[in-house]
Amino acid sequence: MNLSERRPLAKSPLALPVLGLGCSQLGGLYRDMPLQQAVDTLAGAWQQGIRYFDTAPFYGYGRSEHRLGAFLDEQPRDDFVLSSKVGRLLAPNGSERANGDGWERPLPFKPVYDYRYDAILRSYEDSLQRLGLARIDILYVHDIGRRTHGERHDLHWQALTRGGGFRALEELRSSGQIQAIGLGVNEWEVVVDSLEECPLDCTLLAGRYTLLEQESLKPLLDRCRAQGHAIVAGGVFNSGILAGGQHFDYGAAPPVVVAKVRALQAVCQEFAVPLAAAALQFPLAHPAVASAVIGARSAEQVASNLAWLQAPIPAEFWSTLKQRGLLDADAPVAGAPA
Repeated sequence: MNLSERRPLAKSPLALPVLGLGCSQLGGLYRDMPLQQAVDTLAGAWQQGIRYFDTAPFYGYGRSEHRLGAFLDEQPRDDFVLSSKVGRLLAPNGSERANGDGWERPLPFKPVYDYRYDAILRSYEDSLQRLGLARIDILYVHDIGRRTHGERHDLHWQALTRGGGFRALEELRSSGQIQAIGLGVNEWEVVVDSLEECPLDCTLLAGRYTLLEQESLKPLLDRCRAQGHAIVAGGVFNSGILAGGQHFDYGAAPPVVVAKVRALQAVCQEFAVPLAAAALQFPLAHPAVASAVIGARSAEQVASNLAWLQAPIPAEFWSTLKQRGLLDADAPVAGAPA
């Protein structure tokens, strides 16, 4: 697979690089990232050809946007694609720098959910100021969904629908201020619901279409392909367990997941295929998937991902996974008809 490949978003003038860099680590996800390490990681990613960058106000409570924007300000603006998110406003938190939500040493702000019309517009403008850039290409609604919000989901959903959140996004797109709108979520069901409410261009779907789970294949991805709605695959390693880590969905992996990973590893060993390479390449085989976003804490980790992206994987590997019930029989794979 070629890093220079770009895949079009059917409803947008944008075309996305096949691989992008998610910038949560710049905000100190789980552990602090010193400024120089952040700069070196971004510089290494750029030198290796990464041209799509995704961030959010939530990442380090603004720190990720500050750091990414400072780096991208030195690059030709038309050479890269940038996405950020809306759905949380950052309220001043005095002099406190309390760790929380998985962030180590975040900026002194408190994230507050708000999906209403005015809040979407304010969040967008605040992101532009933190980034120090003239435009954002893709704006995602961040972390909407019943699994995320529980009993408060209906309240937030009404803010996004009746309260004008989606309308604000459509106005930003129609005015040309952004080129594409969508969701940035960890649950696929809310994407199905959102497509009934708003003509979204794309969704950054984290962890829900991976080598470990394909429940979203028929209810979502096949529909996305038919409707021209693009998927950006995030969380392709399911929080690290498919790349040698121990975590699944931001926590400890349950026994059933550990057992499936071991079964996947056994097939990988038979075909001398790195598990991480299979995990990265699998979602990109679906015609609805325009890009995959990976995280990295160093230029070396970016290089590892690029090697996994380009690693040869025989067609027999995928067919074996299907024969052993480790992969949905209808999941598109490389080398097979779409």
